[in-house]
Amino acid sequence: MKKQLLIAAVAATMTSVAMADISITGATKVNYTTVDFDGTTDSTNNFTHAVDLAITGKTGDTTVVVKLGNIEDAGGTGINIEDSYLTTKVSDVSIKAGTWDNGNNALRASSRATNKLSASTTMGGLTITGNANSDTTGMGQSVKVAGSASGVTASYEDTASGETIKLSTAVAGVNVSYLAINSDTAASDRNVIEVSGKVGGMGVKVAKATADASVSISGDTWMGDFEGNTGTSAYLLSAGQDVTSIEVSTSMAGNTVKFRNTSVDDVAGANMSFNKIILTRPLANGTTFEATYTDLDDSLAANDSSTLDLELAVKF
Repeated sequence: MKKQLLIAAVAATMTSVAMADISITGATKVNYTTVDFDGTTDSTNNFTHAVDLAITGKTGDTTVVVKLGNIEDAGGTGINIEDSYLTTKVSDVSIKAGTWDNGNNALRASSRATNKLSASTTMGGLTITGNANSDTTGMGQSVKVAGSASGVTASYEDTASGETIKLSTAVAGVNVSYLAINSDTAASDRNVIEVSGKVGGMGVKVAKATADASVSISGDTWMGDFEGNTGTSAYLLSAGQDVTSIEVSTSMAGNTVKFRNTSVDDVAGANMSFNKIILTRPLANGTTFEATYTDLDDSLAANDSSTLDLELAVKF
């Protein structure tokens, strides 16, 4: 009888866990990167890996998300809790509170702040969002209005230091988008326009990002990694430099093949350009293999280089 009670208790516990609305997702990638410099700098060869993990719990209209990072370096500095936030609804108002990354775009790097609050609602076809955060830098606030009309999606966000404007539309199969980050500081505005579509069955994207004389482009998108981090894949741009990129993509024998060209100019002695050839192939084992070859031509000849990056990635 005691054994039967014990089995019943264990079964009840297992059933409770199985029925809980909790999910774990993540991604892992492993890279081998070799860089050959044209000058006297020694070539480099590196193996790196990165692991991301997200735990999501749901009950009713409320969701809690915890994202873990730095798992690849857990032996040295420990695991970081990067994002931790709650989303819910109170009547017609959607609320998000906690810590989260605001994401990259073509003009600025992503950033993370603690004690953030975002509340949004829809009125007359417009979505109105109020944002605030309080951390070591003090209180930051913004109000954003977004909506769509006649095939055009637009948003305007008023921030403590300026404004952000977004526009996007599609005309005859051609997608057009515009992003502007305007600053109250003189000569510190940035903007980017992107056009994409298909030509003869091939995907084509063209983008142009410009920066005023006192501000730098620091985004990380298909145009390039300009966050200025240490590493061969990131390029630190000077204030006032503009970026022009084009990408052509196609499918070939089960592979996706892309060619990209990016030019950085408008500052004498600091201009550069690079070509990328990217081959991506999903494998039967559930991973995705990607090979990227980059040829960099810099104003400073010693910085000229060719890079081969081989990546094996998986999401779950």
